[in-house]
Amino acid sequence: MSANIFRKESLDRYLGADKKFVKSLTAFDLVAMGVGAVIGTGIFILPGTVAAKTAGPGVTLSFLLSAIVCALSAMCYAEFSSALPVAGSAYSYGNVVFGEIFGWVLGWALILEYMLAVASVSTGWAAYFQSLLQGFGLHLPKAISGPFDPAHGTYINLVAILIVLIVTALLSHGMQTSMRINNAAVVIKIAIIILFLGVGVFFIKPANYHPFLPYHMTGVFHGATTVFFAYLGFDAVSSSAAEVKNPSKNMPLGIIGTLIIATILYMGVSVVLTGMVKYTKLDVANPVSFALQVVHQDWMAGILSIGALIGMFTMMVTMTYSSSRLVYSVGRDGLLPAQLSKLDNQGLPQSAIWTVGTIIAILGGLVSLDQLTNLVNIGTLLAFTFVSFGIIPLRRRHDIGNKGGFKVPLYPVLPVISGLACLWMMTLLSKETYIGAGIWFGFGLLIYAAYGYRHSKLNQDRD
Repeated sequence: MSANIFRKESLDRYLGADKKFVKSLTAFDLVAMGVGAVIGTGIFILPGTVAAKTAGPGVTLSFLLSAIVCALSAMCYAEFSSALPVAGSAYSYGNVVFGEIFGWVLGWALILEYMLAVASVSTGWAAYFQSLLQGFGLHLPKAISGPFDPAHGTYINLVAILIVLIVTALLSHGMQTSMRINNAAVVIKIAIIILFLGVGVFFIKPANYHPFLPYHMTGVFHGATTVFFAYLGFDAVSSSAAEVKNPSKNMPLGIIGTLIIATILYMGVSVVLTGMVKYTKLDVANPVSFALQVVHQDWMAGILSIGALIGMFTMMVTMTYSSSRLVYSVGRDGLLPAQLSKLDNQGLPQSAIWTVGTIIAILGGLVSLDQLTNLVNIGTLLAFTFVSFGIIPLRRRHDIGNKGGFKVPLYPVLPVISGLACLWMMTLLSKETYIGAGIWFGFGLLIYAAYGYRHSKLNQDRD
C-alpha cells in the first residue's frame, strides 16, 4: 500500500470523466463567482477595525501588500487551471502532480474549508435577516433562532437552514439560472459599495489621514497578515474549470480578474472610510455604518444591510457550488461513493449538490461554529502551499500540454516565494487551530485507509 498511495492520476482520464459537464461559463461568470466569494460583509468591517487597531490610514497599504501575496498564489492557480481544465481544483491538481494521498489530503482540507465557510456565513445571513425583521417589529421565536443549545433556549437556526436549502435548490436547477441570479446579485453588491464610495468621498477630511502611518510600517505589515484572509475565496473559481468555455484563456481571466476587482474595492473603501472619520474612532462593530452616522448619512444604513445580505448570499452560492464540484471529483476517483460523481441530463452532479447542501444546512442550523471558523484558514493555506510548489512538478510533466495557456512569470522564483509566504502565514495560526486540523485530517486518513484506498479508480486500474 505504501508505494501505491503516491500513484498519480492521468489528465486524460479526468478529461474523459468530466466531458459530460456543459461548458457554459464565461470569463464574466467566473469573475462574478470570484467576487461573490471574496467580497462579503468583511468589506464593511475590516478596513475600519484594522485601521483602528493596527495600521491607521495605512490600512490601504495593508490591503495592497496582501493582494500582492495573494496574486502569487492566484497566478499559480491560473496556470494549473489552464493546464488542467478539470473539476476539483487543488484536489485534482494534487492527484496529478503529487500523487493520490496528497490529493486526498488537499481534498479533505478543501471540503472542510468550503463547507465550514458556507455554514458560518449562513448563520451570519440569518442574524442580519432577523435584525431586519426586528426593524419592522417582527421577531422569530427564540427556539428557532440559534444553534442547538437548550441551556440558552435555542434548538435550531431555521433561517440558516432555509437559506442554505434555497442556495442548494438554485444550484440544482441549472448553471444558467444560478449564474444569472448570482451575476445580478454581484452587480447589485458592487453598485452598493460604489454608492458608499460616491457618498463618502464628499465627506473626506484630509486631516484624518494624518498621521498616515501612526503604527509605522510595522503596523502596515501586521495589518496585511490580518486582511490577507479577506481575499480567500478566489481559489474556489478553479473548481469550475470543466464547465468553462475556452478554459485556458478564461480561467486565468476569472481568477486574476477577481483579485484585481476585490483589491480595488477593498482599497477604495479603506481610503474613503479613514478619510471620513479619524481612524482612532473606527474600533466599532460596524465601522462603515458608524462613519455614515458621523456625517449624518443614516439613510444608507438600510442599503448597506441589503448589501451585506446580498454579499453573503453570493458567497454561499460560489462556495456551495465549489463544494459540490469538489465532492463530485472525489467520488469520480472512487475515494468517496461513486454515486456522488453521477451527472444528470443537464450535466449537473445532483447527488453531490444535495449531499453538500444537506451537510451545510445541518452545520449552519444546529452547530455553534464560533470555535471552528479558523479551520477555514488552515485548509485554504494548505491548498495554496501545494498549488504554489506544485508548479515545479507541473512544468516537468511533458505529458501535460499548456501551449498558449497562462504561465507564472519568473519561474521558479515566484512559485517558490508564493509557497514560502503561505507557509509563513500558516505559522501565524493558533495552536487550537492546529489541534482541530489534526483531528480533522486524522479522521480523513482513517476514511481513506478504510474506504478510499480500496475503491480508488487507480487501484482498480492497477488490478
